[in-house]
Amino acid sequence: MHAITIPEAGGPEALVWAEVPDPVPAEGEVLVDVVASAVNRADLLQRQGFYNPPPGSSPYPGLECAGRVTDIGPGVSGWKIGDEVCALLAGGGYAEQVVVPAGQLLPVPDGVDLVTAAALPEVTSTVWSNVFMISHLRPGETFLVHGGSSGIGTMAIQLAKAVGAKVAVTAGTKEKLDFCRELGADILINYREQDFVEEIKSATDGAGADVILDNMGAKYLDRNVQSLATNGRLAIIGMQGGVKGELNIATLLGKRAAVTATSLRGRPAEEKASIVAAVREHVWPLITTGHVRPIVDQTVPMSDAAAAHRVLEESSHIGKVLLVR
Repeated sequence: MHAITIPEAGGPEALVWAEVPDPVPAEGEVLVDVVASAVNRADLLQRQGFYNPPPGSSPYPGLECAGRVTDIGPGVSGWKIGDEVCALLAGGGYAEQVVVPAGQLLPVPDGVDLVTAAALPEVTSTVWSNVFMISHLRPGETFLVHGGSSGIGTMAIQLAKAVGAKVAVTAGTKEKLDFCRELGADILINYREQDFVEEIKSATDGAGADVILDNMGAKYLDRNVQSLATNGRLAIIGMQGGVKGELNIATLLGKRAAVTATSLRGRPAEEKASIVAAVREHVWPLITTGHVRPIVDQTVPMSDAAAAHRVLEESSHIGKVLLVR
């Protein structure tokens, strides 16, 4: 088969479409013929040499895909050859084929085409696990998501609104904020022109946000804690703004607040399977009814993955960028 390889770390040009050995499903795994994958920030870090795949997983980038089951390993039940699926991966989505632990497979939701389904596994799993399973966002609470126009952000807005939360977003342009409003965002903050701490306090009569989903890390750590309400929860899922920040413990104690940090890629398969099962139970019905939808900015040929990486680096997109075969 062919896959996007990374012979040497570097810029987008480091991505090389090359012939590689065919994967073979082991115990508990299925083989998927990939129709589409999606580009995530983690893929850019892997390309740069900063985020290696977990031991034993595919060396190729790609944390999600959609396609058709073409082979089934021993010990797998509930799936058959020909099933149209999407999948959460530890790697390997930028390829013609990939093996997937059966617990990380999802059926393509009714009303979603197979290519678009590739936009779903990573964002739904990330948002549901962090915002709901860990941070326990509840109806009536205020939720702030940074990067509201990103793949994660567009999904977070919709899921938070679906449970009855008040949603605040940050984004860097009027176009992106307008799109967030269309998805249901209530509080729109242009981080280039406004201080999100002041804006959140003003919009909540000084109370702050009950849950914050943050992709920036160190750069926003102190300001996020300032923005939290009493008993607030800050969920950190990225480090685009650095890895080391100063945390004011006194402020955190005074608010009886919590800070968590998670990633999906390195979790044990059983934990991923638990998250995927929760997504199938809680999120898939919302997609099927049209209350929540995947947001796709554009599709790019998989062999030209470098072009898709450049789009993410420019941050001009809204929603997901997909790679198609």
